[in-house]
Amino acid sequence: MTYGAKPAMFWALVTLNVCLLGVVSASSVASAQAGPDQAPQMSETFFKNVQVLKGIPVDEFMDVMGMFSSSLGFDCASCHSEELYTDRAAFAITTPLITRARQMIAMMNTINRNFFKGEPRVTCFTCHRTTYNPENVPSLAAQYAVLTDDPNAMTIFPDKEKTVDQVFNKYMQALGGADRVARLTSYTAKGMYEGFNTGGGEVPIEIFAKAPDQRAQFVHAPDGDSVKTFDGRNAWAAEGWRPLPLLPMTGGNLSGMKLDAVVAFPAGIRKAFAKWAIGTATIDDKPVSVLQGTNPGETPVNLYFDEAGLLVRSVRWNKTSVGTVPTQIDYSEYKDVAGVKVPFHLLMTWTDGQNTFSLTEVRPNVAIEAARFAKPAPFKRK
Repeated sequence: MTYGAKPAMFWALVTLNVCLLGVVSASSVASAQAGPDQAPQMSETFFKNVQVLKGIPVDEFMDVMGMFSSSLGFDCASCHSEELYTDRAAFAITTPLITRARQMIAMMNTINRNFFKGEPRVTCFTCHRTTYNPENVPSLAAQYAVLTDDPNAMTIFPDKEKTVDQVFNKYMQALGGADRVARLTSYTAKGMYEGFNTGGGEVPIEIFAKAPDQRAQFVHAPDGDSVKTFDGRNAWAAEGWRPLPLLPMTGGNLSGMKLDAVVAFPAGIRKAFAKWAIGTATIDDKPVSVLQGTNPGETPVNLYFDEAGLLVRSVRWNKTSVGTVPTQIDYSEYKDVAGVKVPFHLLMTWTDGQNTFSLTEVRPNVAIEAARFAKPAPFKRK
């Protein structure tokens, strides 16, 4: 049994399928609804031996596993029976650490219920901070170390010298001008994809996008095509590593796939959010402007712009029954496509691993049939 394993190993094992624990607040259930045209399957109807994490959609359940992994530095075998290496049904075996995890969730829920009105303010990460044993003795090294701010914080430092309009206008100019950006209404792209689900190897990927908010990606992996689609209302994932061969996205995962589709067409970003705030941060020792967009009932989204005005990062969050998990996407290698600068390199980092998108070709303003964005067929292994 290995402690402190990286999330990539965690999810390499999840390819076998996962089963574990829950109790969830009513507010979490309300915030984790599926898209308007789909009803998600709940954790206890799919996984075996779920005793605590009941009443949450399957995709949120998997994000909870990511919270555990990130907070403790664990992989699947750290808590589950080692029999899972040869029998995926072993995920349902109750081990001493699974029992302890259930106790910790009960303790955490009690604290949140008694002191924070049921909101998941205290989470696994609050105490563990990526370690198995939480420290209870102050660290002088940490106390007197150089203070650094987390650029991905949900609370941003206000910028009183710039306005939201100024940042957006500079962004449009950096991309090639508002008129040219507005004329980009669709594109197809090809390139290479690398992630935990490809064993670290590169495989071909195709992306289809249509303004204002439709997007589909097809990863052509050796074990079968992995597909993610968003049709403007609903989102699905048909990927081999998922617990279900076709998984509808809910809550923050649904909002996240919509964000990916919206960001593909910068002309529509501003109107995608009801309210904007502006702040400052530092990424790799370089100052960036932060625009935070919010919509009622959803977690905010942070967009980061460098001194040249280009979007270099987005950060979004998804609420789960045990806390909130982040997803970060870094954008780089901007190239000219029909007079508009488009990022050809994207690095997606989340609690479950990292995915790299390296585009080699982008074709603008092409006709794309609606079927590309529709509900895909369930994943079928070759």
